Amino acid sequence: MSTPAPTDVELTILMPCLNEAETLEVCIRKAQGFLQRSGIRGEVLISDNGSTDGSQAIAERLGARVSHAPRRGYGAALINGIETAHGRYVIMADADDSYDFENLEPFVERLRAGADLVMGNRFRGGIAPGAMPPLHKYLGNPVLSFIGELFFRPGIRDFHCGLRGFNRARIRSLDLQTTGMEFASEMVVRASLARYRIEEVPTTLKKDGRSRPPHLRSWHDGWRHLRFLLLFAPRWLFVYPGLVAFFLGAIAVGVLSFGGVNIGGVGFDVTTMVYASALCVIGFQSLLFFWLTKLYATQEGFLPTSERYRRIVAKWSAERGLLIGVGLFFLGIIIGIVQVALWGSLDFGAQNAAQAVRIAVPSALLIILGFQTAMMSFFSGVLTTPRREQRPEAVIES
Repeated sequence: MSTPAPTDVELTILMPCLNEAETLEVCIRKAQGFLQRSGIRGEVLISDNGSTDGSQAIAERLGARVSHAPRRGYGAALINGIETAHGRYVIMADADDSYDFENLEPFVERLRAGADLVMGNRFRGGIAPGAMPPLHKYLGNPVLSFIGELFFRPGIRDFHCGLRGFNRARIRSLDLQTTGMEFASEMVVRASLARYRIEEVPTTLKKDGRSRPPHLRSWHDGWRHLRFLLLFAPRWLFVYPGLVAFFLGAIAVGVLSFGGVNIGGVGFDVTTMVYASALCVIGFQSLLFFWLTKLYATQEGFLPTSERYRRIVAKWSAERGLLIGVGLFFLGIIIGIVQVALWGSLDFGAQNAAQAVRIAVPSALLIILGFQTAMMSFFSGVLTTPRREQRPEAVIES
């Protein structure tokens, strides 16, 4: 099949490839057959990731275009393919003969209707026996899809389907960065955060045609996807658990400062107070990590900024944070001085241990929180300092 001129290409069918000689030919023929039957001006593009089994020669013999990805990795191959594709729309899928390249009409229809990203749903379309390991089918994909929907609300039920189509210009504008398996998650997450129009269509999955094991490593790659989802949802990673820990710890310390409490026959006193203060510090640190992560991620373009966030950043300054931190620090010092004065009234003799701890814990807690706030303010000042872009000639090699 002759390759249309770049200006005439509506659809690129993109396949990342790393030693797929066993199945590449059948995938290319199916994709070419779809283009011929549908009358769509398109191309089949193989983004090769360093194959050593002759996959490139197979693709070229069949008339597919081959683009050599300069970096290794699933995401790197797809980024290369998206950059070198000629089509206005791109439909991507693995070259292992597990996805249905012969029935791509629903993807094209949704893209033509204005969708930015069209995801396949294997659970709605059908999963053939043996096509997906039980661990993935009943645990991995449902759990990760639930977390992805909870965090980002893309409105899809198969978050990690490898068959998907998208408007090439819109996806390129997201400036996707990950070079590994996380790329599949990054595309959906960044599109969701950018409020892109995301739709879903049923598709099928059959057992792949390879005799070798797949590149995917279940636990390792599953953890990488989960870690990526958490990093792009700092509220769920830092804010919500941090708020719970901080307020539970602070309330417990505040209540127990006035005396022990008995609940259901169980007594809570200064020992509980010590652990509650630790919980409060952990929660506060989590909130500080959120603030610094958000500052860095928005500065570098990893996360979008809302109008509310911009207003908060505009009002906040390192100086204000420093004043708050110093205030908390010296409030803790003052409580400590009061305790020393009370001890002096006893001629610095023996004290009631419980009463001493009841005063010392709030004092120490305020000193710690104040110091952390001051240090965070200095660091946030570093992150938000205006700077010009570094010119290439200004880079100094070590």
